[in-house]
Amino acid sequence: MIESAPKLAQKDLSRLFLNNGYRKDSDVNVLIDRANEEYEYWDTVKYKKRPENCSAEELWKRIKVSRILMTAYTWDKYAVSFGFTNKMQRLCHEFDMNFGQGWMYHPEITEDSKKQYLKSSLMEEAIYSSMMEGAATTRKVAKEMLRKNKQPKDRSQQMIVNNYKTIQFISSQKDTPLSVELLLQIHRLMTDKTLKNEDDAGRFRTAEDDVVVYNVMEGETVHTPPDAREIQQFAKDLCDYFNDSNSTPYVHPIIRGIVIHFMIGFYHPFVDGNGRTARALFYWYMLKQGYWMTEYLSISRVIAKSKNTYEKAYLYCEADGLDLGYFINYNMKVLEQAYRELKEYIQRKQSEKRNSHQYMRLGYINERQAQVIQRYVDDPNEILTVKDLQERFSISPTTAKQDIVSLVERGLLKEIALNQVKKGYIKGINFDSLLATLN
Repeated sequence: MIESAPKLAQKDLSRLFLNNGYRKDSDVNVLIDRANEEYEYWDTVKYKKRPENCSAEELWKRIKVSRILMTAYTWDKYAVSFGFTNKMQRLCHEFDMNFGQGWMYHPEITEDSKKQYLKSSLMEEAIYSSMMEGAATTRKVAKEMLRKNKQPKDRSQQMIVNNYKTIQFISSQKDTPLSVELLLQIHRLMTDKTLKNEDDAGRFRTAEDDVVVYNVMEGETVHTPPDAREIQQFAKDLCDYFNDSNSTPYVHPIIRGIVIHFMIGFYHPFVDGNGRTARALFYWYMLKQGYWMTEYLSISRVIAKSKNTYEKAYLYCEADGLDLGYFINYNMKVLEQAYRELKEYIQRKQSEKRNSHQYMRLGYINERQAQVIQRYVDDPNEILTVKDLQERFSISPTTAKQDIVSLVERGLLKEIALNQVKKGYIKGINFDSLLATLN
């Protein structure tokens, strides 16, 4: 349970505002700025080393006043607001500069490469968003299932397949306004065949549904959503908020997307699948606002690595009068990390691609075949199929077969039977000797 913070009384506000008390002490001001940089809550603020003349309670009150001075109201009807900090402003600017343009247009990054990066990212997003909600499988098994379009074997795999298909669906709908019907359809796609009661897919919860957010480790209820009778109106308001591109006062689109994410989690309009749906709606909103690089970011992978902090960000907001600064600050850090990981991933893949180019010196080797050879260099026990190449490079079965046959004819690969019908390919008898000629 989140500890309650000291309350700001009217006399505190009068004293700190009228006497300018929140700006008098430079040492305290440094603490205030640092606390706002990470949008800290009382449970960490109270342990900060501070001047003797400033109690923990006094420091907290000064922090709260500083946030009131920075307050931006983002959804008046639902009384949610946040302090728009310097860090938030900086990150919004950086995201604007990077998420809609930039280095992804580098000529070295081909369209085929972009397709590979996109497919990998969508898989990662589907896998980790599902794992956060209890999907029990390994990343390797899940990727293999998605890459080879295998039928899911259990509920966990079904969750991942649903997530993957839903992300693809909403990507195709980025120019479509959100409606209540479409919201229910997204939930239905996301939760198909994964709920205890299959009839719960694609419907809002009712008063008969006993829905709470329960912390199993702590053995306590941490959030009781608003009354189910409010959900129909909330869903309509959510669609209006989602579709409104001329809001007053102006709130940065990335922050509005994060607010949508939070409000679905807070209202918990569905019996189950709220988290997956909330993250999908944020993803969709970003695409609608022109942040096309969001498709290449694995946001849920970063959240999954800090799930406890993610959950705490929700609870801090609720404990502090629906101040969404905690959730906004956390999610902006997630976006920053996801963007950094994307750049590192692409730089690594481009390096691997450049390394594979040496195999083109063998003669009559195209770029795809060079990357296939690199796979066997990295893993001598690799077994690939024509379909693997088809899906990896987004090429036709005929082209994939031609690439493979050419390598087999030169002894670089060898065909083996995986079963009575399916063929696989392993290192050929000439693989090592031919590569040795390059040294």
